[in-house]
Amino acid sequence: MSMNRREKFLSVVTVFTIAFGLVGMQARNRIDLINGKSMQIRELKDRIAFQKELIAAKPDWAARYDAVKDQMPVFEPGRPVDTYWLNKMDNAANKNNVRIRNRQAKAETVISDVSEFPIEVRDWEATLESMLSFMIDLQSEGAMLDVRELRVSPIANRQGYLKGSFTLYCAYMRGAPIAETTPTEPYPATATPETGGEEPPAAPDDGGTTQETAE
Repeated sequence: MSMNRREKFLSVVTVFTIAFGLVGMQARNRIDLINGKSMQIRELKDRIAFQKELIAAKPDWAARYDAVKDQMPVFEPGRPVDTYWLNKMDNAANKNNVRIRNRQAKAETVISDVSEFPIEVRDWEATLESMLSFMIDLQSEGAMLDVRELRVSPIANRQGYLKGSFTLYCAYMRGAPIAETTPTEPYPATATPETGGEEPPAAPDDGGTTQETAE
């Protein structure tokens, strides 16, 4: 069956259209792939630059960590710390007229050589001035006490009073306290009342009598 010129022309146009369509689809896929790779490269470059900044700031962060670490108390391994930190929080609350109704001590978490003890306060009431003074007292402890997840709302039937919740994170370290690591003399010297010096060792008792030497 022979094709006239019009049919041949339409066939050629159809073939070229399909060919260009396939080429266009492949080109678009390649462009999308290149754009995705370019985005990954930019993200990697940004991550590398950020890591370089962290490495360059390491001495500064180390100095800050050493300064903060000196402020943290040290507890023996296994020693309970809930009473210690609860008393600190209660004393600050009583001092500033902050009423804490519901609190719960959480489990200790360890991050590197620093331990954290969270205390969840589910219900507190105070005026704005009392709560600010309470938080200032907690922050004056330095890096040991940190208030997080603070929620505040007004009390409808008590003008000027607020209520809410927060979590107090207490930071400390585990190890032997400094006072216990200081070596002591196993046999301390005993001073005599007359001379203030050391007592001479006692003479052995051989059961004999002592003779006085005549002058």
